[in-house]
Amino acid sequence: MSSPDTPEVSATPVVLVGVDFGLPHFDGELEELGLLAQTAGLDPVARLTCKRKAPDAALFVGSGKADEIRMLAQMHGAKEVLFDQALSPAQQRNLERQLEMPVNDRTLLILEIFAQRARSHEGKLQVELAKLRYLSTRLVRRWSHLERQRGGIGTRGGPGETQIELDRRMINEAIKRTRERLDKVKRQRSTQRRQRERRDTFNISLVGYTNAGKSTLFNALVKARAYAADQLFATLDTTTRQLYLAEAGQSVSLSDTVGFIRDLPHGLVDAFQATLQEAVDADLLLHVVDAANPGFPEQIAQVQKVLAEIGASDVPQLLVFNKVDALAPEAQATQRQDTYELDGTPVPRIFVSARTGEGLAQLRAQLAATCISARTDGMTPGDTAELTGSDG
Repeated sequence: MSSPDTPEVSATPVVLVGVDFGLPHFDGELEELGLLAQTAGLDPVARLTCKRKAPDAALFVGSGKADEIRMLAQMHGAKEVLFDQALSPAQQRNLERQLEMPVNDRTLLILEIFAQRARSHEGKLQVELAKLRYLSTRLVRRWSHLERQRGGIGTRGGPGETQIELDRRMINEAIKRTRERLDKVKRQRSTQRRQRERRDTFNISLVGYTNAGKSTLFNALVKARAYAADQLFATLDTTTRQLYLAEAGQSVSLSDTVGFIRDLPHGLVDAFQATLQEAVDADLLLHVVDAANPGFPEQIAQVQKVLAEIGASDVPQLLVFNKVDALAPEAQATQRQDTYELDGTPVPRIFVSARTGEGLAQLRAQLAATCISARTDGMTPGDTAELTGSDG
């Protein structure tokens, strides 16, 4: 609790808006957007959904629905409107004029959360690059006074250079500097990976939808203290530790990576390429799934989509259905099967609870078996017998 002398900082009240265009992943209750808003420190005070065949070119929702949103915001004292879909710069600007209050979209909200959560130098650089790219498309929104000129004596811009032109040039220069710094970090990471490869280390990366419990599982396996919380995007920075598998008689490299989410901004996928490279270069992906979330099939599909975007779709996967302690008994009975079909291909899966420890011994045994299989692949029968201690 805060002291009497410390003023309480109240969360900004916002109205959440979602438009159903008939796509299968539409969140009719706007639950995920609400969680994202709360994670960013906002207070959802009202929600509104509507159906359209296509976005309105000017206002995304049309003028009648925009007026309804404005009245709803006024009724609940909202200071901002938040859309579940990405808005174009022109739609955002027009909506702000119509609603007479700030309007933001899901893309900016995710960027803001990433900016709040990034801890490492690399993570901060990645978020900075993504925000700069986003901002570069929004200059038309920031500067309505395009007729204002800068130029002449003592200014960097030449005679007649408009404010928006100057800003665009400055942002492009900032993007270039940030990319150069990120490239340096990427080279350092490549050096570290090559060192691991020279040591013949088996590399495992944890991937999955945000809040599936990756960091909790990571901590349970390697007894680490990576930040883990029941919230979206608790982890942004990759953490790598050694995991000793007694059954295989060797240590493996285990990496905890950033979580994925529906409609993850492309700018973030590009910017986090250096971090996501851990997944691309892995020998095995532990795809962690929130088994207690009824929407887990859609979340699995979204993770597969991002893995394909970063070039990791061919890396072998083991599906880890986490949070089984939160499953009802009847749900456990229907779900507990040894495989799950990904794009028509059966993929092995295992059920665990990172919180209670249920299933972790089986997971370790499965990982050890995978390592032994990878180590013996291509060996002669004599080599295999020597490795396993068999007399043949």
